[in-house]
Amino acid sequence: MSEANWLEYMEFMSFNIYDWVLVFAGLFLALEILNDIVTRRFSGGRFMETLSSVFTQVPYYFTEMIIFGGAVYLYFVIYEYIPWQIPVNGYSALLVLMLADLTYYIEHYAIHRIRLFWLAHSVHHSSSDYNTATAFRFSLFDPMVSVLFHLPLVLMGFNPILIFAAEVLVQAYQFWIHNEMIGKLGPLEWFLNTPSHHRVHHGSDSKYIDKNFGGILIIWDRIFGTFQKEEELPNYGLTTPMASKNPITVQFYEFPRLYKDLASAENASDFVKYLVKPPGWRPKA
Repeated sequence: MSEANWLEYMEFMSFNIYDWVLVFAGLFLALEILNDIVTRRFSGGRFMETLSSVFTQVPYYFTEMIIFGGAVYLYFVIYEYIPWQIPVNGYSALLVLMLADLTYYIEHYAIHRIRLFWLAHSVHHSSSDYNTATAFRFSLFDPMVSVLFHLPLVLMGFNPILIFAAEVLVQAYQFWIHNEMIGKLGPLEWFLNTPSHHRVHHGSDSKYIDKNFGGILIIWDRIFGTFQKEEELPNYGLTTPMASKNPITVQFYEFPRLYKDLASAENASDFVKYLVKPPGWRPKA
């Protein structure tokens, strides 16, 4: 297959997969709601929480379209100046997918451990309920962070189309692991990110916090020491719970909390540390 055909195929496959993911996610969410009704877990509050997650997509997609367009332009401008461009074929497509998954792990770890990034990512973790809708609960600032972390793949010489396709595939994988209906999956648990592993990631219990950052593969967590198996069903949400179902409150819940801490900083060093240290950091007394 020629390079042009590979690029066309990867672009077509990845974006069509994402379209189908949205369809299957809607069907799976309907199945989860039906299961809640049958098991008597369904409630008005739980349904409103689901709607709150769904409605975060409105501002997210608005910024996603703008930033994605800018990223396409930026990446291709940079790529044209790269003298070590990597040929486009099946091997480089597989390699960039692996590297994009590793990039996802690094990005995911950073946005949990750097408070300025957590400002956006906390939206995804703010729900005390957990279902497929949670997979689409995003901050409108999320796309900005992703552009920064995937830029090194361009500098390595990968064609931007391969990078965007790989990123879409890693993101598309996420929808099915946000649920409580699927239990543990035997040997697959060792190397794949699964619903069990990702339930841990969304847990607010002390032993589950900042664990299981993987995208498609869980092996990165095993390698870098951030893996935690699911021992009991987690308590979901933030360590300081957010009860609001208002999508605007959901989007900006952490902003006044950060502002309060920045306003309390007694010097420039503490001000900067409030931005770059992990959430919950406080100056030593």
